[in-house]
Amino acid sequence: MTDATPQFRPVLETIPPYVPGKALVAGPGRSEPHKLSSNESPHGPLPSVAQVIAEAGRTINRYPDNGAEALISAISARFSVPPGHVAVGPGSVGVLKQVIEAAAGPGDEVIYAWRSFEAYPGLCDLASATSVRIPLTEETHDLEAMADAITPRTRLILLCNPNNPTGTALLSSEIDMFLERVPRDCLVVLDEAYREYVRDEVVPDGLDLYREYPNVAVLRTFSKAYGLAGLRVGFLIGQLPVAQAVRKTMLTFSVSSVAQAAAVASLAAEDELLSRVDATVAERGRVWEALTADGWTVPPTEANFVWLRLSEQTKAFTEACEEAGITIRPYGDEGVRVSIGTPEANDAFLAVAHEFPHRV
Repeated sequence: MTDATPQFRPVLETIPPYVPGKALVAGPGRSEPHKLSSNESPHGPLPSVAQVIAEAGRTINRYPDNGAEALISAISARFSVPPGHVAVGPGSVGVLKQVIEAAAGPGDEVIYAWRSFEAYPGLCDLASATSVRIPLTEETHDLEAMADAITPRTRLILLCNPNNPTGTALLSSEIDMFLERVPRDCLVVLDEAYREYVRDEVVPDGLDLYREYPNVAVLRTFSKAYGLAGLRVGFLIGQLPVAQAVRKTMLTFSVSSVAQAAAVASLAAEDELLSRVDATVAERGRVWEALTADGWTVPPTEANFVWLRLSEQTKAFTEACEEAGITIRPYGDEGVRVSIGTPEANDAFLAVAHEFPHRV
C-alpha cells in the first residue's frame, strides 16, 4: 500500500472555488439579517407558481423531460422565436458552460471584459480555452479595445449587459459598431441575466440583435426577476446552428421537472411577476439617489444592484455592513456589489453607507 493519491488535471489548482453570496444568521444583539449579496429577488414565488411547484414535486420519482419541450415551447411563444433556436440548462451559468464547451477548446480564445461575471474565467479554464480579459473603462466595457483584441484564434466573445458587478449597460449604437467589427464566424453571447430590470430605452434588447446578426446569441435566466434562483433554470436563444451545438453539451436531465414546470408557470404569470420588478426598479432609483446625495460615486445601473468602488476600504465597509446585519458582496480590494432588496433592507444598508466615513 502506498501513499499515492489519484491524479487530477493541473488546471484545478488554479481555479478558486466559487464563493456564493454570504448570508448572516440572526443572533444575540443582532436584528433580523438582510442578505444583499446575491442579486436575488426579495420576493417569494407567486401563489400560482408555488402551487405548480408543489404539484410538480409529486412526480419527482420520474426523470424530467430531457428535451424540455413544454418549457422550450413556452419560451418560443413568449419571445416569438422558433423552438429550434432555444436551448435550456441549469441557470444561465449552466447554459454558459455549455456554450463555452461547444465553442472553445485548447488554443482558442474567449474575450470578455474584466471585471465582469466571475464565472467566466473558471469556465474558460476548465474548457482549456484562453481568457482574454479587457479592463473596464469608466466601469463599463471598452468595446473598441475588445474589438482590437480579436485574433484568428478568437472563438467567443462575452458581453455581460448589464454588467455584473458594475450594473452599467452598453447602448445600441455602441454594440452595433462593435458587431460590425466582429468576424461572422466568431460567436458573440450577450449575457442578459438582468434584462428585465433595464429601463434605459437606448440599451438594446439582445433578441433584436440575434435576429439581425447570425453570430449573436442571448443568455437569459429565471433566477433573478422571475425569482426562481433556487430551482436553476436558464436559456439561450440563438440561430439554429448555435442552439443545436449548445444542446449537444447539455448534461442529461440537468433541468429538473420542478424547475421546468415553475418556469412555464412563471411565464404564464409574467405580468404579475414583472410588476414586482417595477417595484425593485423604483427601489433601485431611491437607493442610487440616496447614495449620490451622500457623496458616493455610483455608476448608473440597469440591474438590480449598485456598485461601489471602494479600493482599500472594501473590507472595512463590508465589515460595517455585517455588523449591522447586512451581507453584501465584496470583490477583493476593488469594491462591493449591493443587491436591491426590500425597502427595509435597503434602508438598513443606506444607514450604514450614510455613517461610513469614506466617499468615492
